[in-house]
Amino acid sequence: MRSRCILIRHISSQLNNSTRVQIETRGSATMTFYKTLLKHIRHWPANWHRTGPLALSHKLNPCRGLLTDGSAARPRITENSVEVFSHVYPRDDMTNVTDKILSKVGCQLHNRPHHPLWLIKERIKDHFYRSYIGRTGNPLFSVHDNLSPVVTVEQNFDSLLIPPEHPSRKKGDNYYLNRTHMLWSHTSAHQKELVRSGLDRFLLAGDVYRRDEIDSNHYPVFHQMEGVRLFSNHELFARVENGEELSLFESGGRRTPQKQETHTLEAVKLVEFDLKQALTRLMRHLFGEDLEIRWVDCYFPFTHPSFEMEVRFQGDWLEVLGCGVMEQELVCSAGAGNKMGWAFGLGLERLAMVLFGIPDIRLFWSEDERFLKQFRLSDIYQPVIFQPLSKYPSLFNDISFWLPAEGYTENDFYDLVRSIGGDLVEKVTLVDEFTHPKTKRVSHCYRVTYRHMERTLTQEEVRIIHGAIEQAAEKELGAQGRY
Repeated sequence: MRSRCILIRHISSQLNNSTRVQIETRGSATMTFYKTLLKHIRHWPANWHRTGPLALSHKLNPCRGLLTDGSAARPRITENSVEVFSHVYPRDDMTNVTDKILSKVGCQLHNRPHHPLWLIKERIKDHFYRSYIGRTGNPLFSVHDNLSPVVTVEQNFDSLLIPPEHPSRKKGDNYYLNRTHMLWSHTSAHQKELVRSGLDRFLLAGDVYRRDEIDSNHYPVFHQMEGVRLFSNHELFARVENGEELSLFESGGRRTPQKQETHTLEAVKLVEFDLKQALTRLMRHLFGEDLEIRWVDCYFPFTHPSFEMEVRFQGDWLEVLGCGVMEQELVCSAGAGNKMGWAFGLGLERLAMVLFGIPDIRLFWSEDERFLKQFRLSDIYQPVIFQPLSKYPSLFNDISFWLPAEGYTENDFYDLVRSIGGDLVEKVTLVDEFTHPKTKRVSHCYRVTYRHMERTLTQEEVRIIHGAIEQAAEKELGAQGRY
């Protein structure tokens, strides 16, 4: 028993230095499994799964909410409704999407050839295509990068087991069309229907929407890419001696920090190993073979156990993605209850900013030829480092106001500023907060920094925009100006 404990701990240390495995008494097949895993810990081939040809994306038949061919009218807001992709959504008390945000819907920067986000997406896609190949020579992972950003609240939250009271559902953090529909806040909103369509290996990319602060690293529209891999009992244990005696599932199990109640420990450890090896290879493919990587335990509602990957880049540790073993309840609800699997998600902007040296997230939306031409490469792997454009001077103005009695969030103000100032606003910072000693009313003072990406702004231009923000803060937010 003591030697077995040492063996399992050694395997776990290979997977994740922060993981401590709880030892449970199991049969001889389990011992054989751990010996085989240890034997192959450094040499497991990425394309070992042999489960038949690629499940093509047309099997979606079609997926609910697929994008149109671009002929639909532009999204717009009327007094009583929001119109997106020729669908009309009645407005209600949850509607908070703005014209400015709707103008970004359908832009799909990740699908524009030679855009830096497209380059990152294509490098990731190419890596999976080359690394996971079936017997017939076809790639095992299908790619879906044209799904609709309009989803139901059930798709965005409930299908991923996000509790009703979870803070990620807040109106202040999302763009709602109404109480039942919204702009997706993560690409996982389409995950359940893709699994239900019969896919067990796929990549998903898209533009997602979240209300957020304003600075060089945050933008209300950004782009994610995620991957899902499901295993049957045979696929997971095919390379394990006496693997037919092992199982993905157990009855009467309990949830621990290392596993879900329905999963066997050996199945979880093998899925975790496959996940971490796949993502380690991906990041070394992007950053270089000498990349230093570490894993951090974390929490996501839709995976357990869950991890974040950090990479050492130019002397700093950077968090680059989240991942984990998919919650079995989610897998079962998608009609694949006889399988278990892993999922990961990453931000394309974050990787592009790091790999290409792009300093400001607004640049991804630039139409400046000086920016765009830097990424027209003859090969997606051609090295490129962004050469800064002339940085035009910034201007800043402050705005102070008493907050309304209730219902105010900082994201309300940030969204208002974005709607009026657009990409001329580089940053918004809360510089002072004051509570009146007698009335207890709260006042905020924000500093709004303006900078045009392509020319010098004049103080007169800024004064007009800033005046419009002051008026809108009073009219739309119910604030009382102190200017």
